[in-house]
Amino acid sequence: MIAIVQRVSSASVSVKTPSYFAEISCGLCVLLGIEKGDEQAHATWMARKLANLRIFQDADGKMNRSVKDIDGEIMLISQFTLAGDCNAGNRPSFIAAADPSVAEPLVHSVGEALVKNHGVPVSKGVFGAMMQVTIVNEGPVTLVLKRD
Repeated sequence: MIAIVQRVSSASVSVKTPSYFAEISCGLCVLLGIEKGDEQAHATWMARKLANLRIFQDADGKMNRSVKDIDGEIMLISQFTLAGDCNAGNRPSFIAAADPSVAEPLVHSVGEALVKNHGVPVSKGVFGAMMQVTIVNEGPVTLVLKRD
């Protein structure tokens, strides 16, 4: 499981068909890739890590506060291309990406755990859809989380 995590002042996702729109204000935009072999334990770990990751500034300007500490939100967007391997040739290979029947429930599980176990509001993209994502990255702060 791999996530690209961005500290944002706002983020939104829209889909033309079927019509869909979601947005958050201050918080995290998380692009989440599910890989073959990922399971519920990975989703639980990822939710805990995202909820407690201290990348927001405290009163001294240090990255010492989590999305929970600032009463922030998370925009969670499934992105299978994160499992792409670009080492051989110029076209990515997606053989490491989990099958959608496995990936979709795990993405849902991460979002559900963030809300139920950590009290973090979550907005989501649409699994498998062509989405337009708008991100206002603060900092910029961008991190990669990977759970093997």
